[in-house]
Amino acid sequence: MSAPPTTSSDLDGPTRPVPMARPVAPVAGPGTTYLLVDGENIDATLGISVLGHRPEPEERPRWERVLDFSERTFGQPVKPLFFLNASNGYLPMTFVQALLAMGYRPIPLAGRSDQKVVDIGIRRMMEALVDRPGHVLLASHDGDFLTQTRALLTPGRRVGLLGLREYVNLGFTDLVTQGLEIFDLEEDVACFRKALPRTRIIDVDDFDPLRYL
Repeated sequence: MSAPPTTSSDLDGPTRPVPMARPVAPVAGPGTTYLLVDGENIDATLGISVLGHRPEPEERPRWERVLDFSERTFGQPVKPLFFLNASNGYLPMTFVQALLAMGYRPIPLAGRSDQKVVDIGIRRMMEALVDRPGHVLLASHDGDFLTQTRALLTPGRRVGLLGLREYVNLGFTDLVTQGLEIFDLEEDVACFRKALPRTRIIDVDDFDPLRYL
C-alpha cells in the first residue's frame, strides 16, 4: 500500500529558503549500486501506519546503516540518492547536512501543489537507469514505482526493495518471481534504534520472546 505524502518540513531540523534547480542524474561506472530513497514515503509510513504520530529523530531509520547494508548485500560501491520534497521552498538543513556527512546526495525537488514531485523524480531516475549498467535498490512502499521496477528487472541486474514488509505495495510481491529482492528495514537492515510497534505474522522459528518483555 502507498502511504500519504509528507513534505520536507515534516522531517527533523530547522529550515531556510533554498534555490530551486532541476537535479542532474549522477554518473557512475558499471560496478555501482544506485540506492534511491523515497524519504517522504518512509517517513509517512512510519508516522501514520506504525507509530501513530510524527516520528521523532530517534524513531527514524539510521540511514548510515541502510547505506552499509546496501554495500554489503550487493557487494559493490553505492551511489545513495535521497529524494526530498522542497515544493514549499524550504529544506531541513540539519537533516540535509547529516545526509551529506553520511555520503548521501540529497535531491530536493519542487513543483506544483498537485504534483507528487518525489515520485516523479524517482520514476525519472529509474527510467534513466534502465539503459545504464548497475544494480538498483529502492527504499519505498509506493506502488507508483511498479512499472519502473519491472522494467529494471533484466538479466545480470539485481533490483531490491527496502521497506517495512507488511506495508509494501502488494504489486511488488508479484515481482519476486521475476527477480525482485525485498528487504525489511527493521529485520534485515536493522536500521532502527529500538523495536517498532508492528503487528505482523512472525515465523515461529524467528520468534524472539525478549522483544515482547
